[in-house]
Amino acid sequence: MAKANERSPEAVRADPDSREGRFMRSALSILAETGRTDFTVLEVVERSKTSLRSFYQHFSTKDELLLALIDTIMAESTKHWRTETDALPAAEAMRVLIDRICTPAESTKQDSINRGLTYYNDHLAESLPREYARVLSPLHELIGEILNRGIDEGSFRPGLEVETTAALIMQAVLGAMRLRSLGAELNGVPIDGEHIYEFCVRGLLP
Repeated sequence: MAKANERSPEAVRADPDSREGRFMRSALSILAETGRTDFTVLEVVERSKTSLRSFYQHFSTKDELLLALIDTIMAESTKHWRTETDALPAAEAMRVLIDRICTPAESTKQDSINRGLTYYNDHLAESLPREYARVLSPLHELIGEILNRGIDEGSFRPGLEVETTAALIMQAVLGAMRLRSLGAELNGVPIDGEHIYEFCVRGLLP
C-alpha cells in the first residue's frame, strides 16, 4: 500500500490529478473554509468524489494525509526561500528567511489554512515524530546553511553547534508564530519577524 511518506512532494506536484493530489486539495479546501483540522476522513472522501477504499489505498490515517500536505507546502516554500537567500550575506539571509516565514497571510482563506496547520503541528510532532522531523528537515537544512555561511564570513561566531542552533532557531520561529496575537495581549505589541530575528541573532554574533 502506498503511504504518504513514500511519495515525494515533487511527485504529487508533477501529477496534480493523482488521487493523492485530489485528497490533499480537498483537505486544503476544508481548511480554507473552517481553519480547523477536526474534519473526518469521510468529509475528505466526499469532497474529493472518491471512495474510502481509495483513500486508504494511499493514506492510513488523516494524520498521514495532513503530513503529506505539510510536506508539500514546506518543500515548496523552502525551495523558494533558498532562492531568495542564497546570494545574500548570512545575517541578511537570516533576516529575510525569518521575515518570509512570519509574513501574515494575504487572504482570509490562506490565514485559515495557516492557522489550522500551525496548531496541528504539535499533534503531528507527538503522533508521528520521525515523519514530522523529516518534513521539517528542508527548513532545518536551509537555516544550517545560512549559519555555516555566517561562520565562514565571520559575521556569526565560530564554534556554534550548527545543527542544534538551526533546530532552536527553527523552533523559535515556528513557535513564535503561534504567539503573534498573544504578544499583543501581553504587552500591546504583536510579535513580528523583526522581533524574532533580533531575539535569534543575539546568540549568533561574535
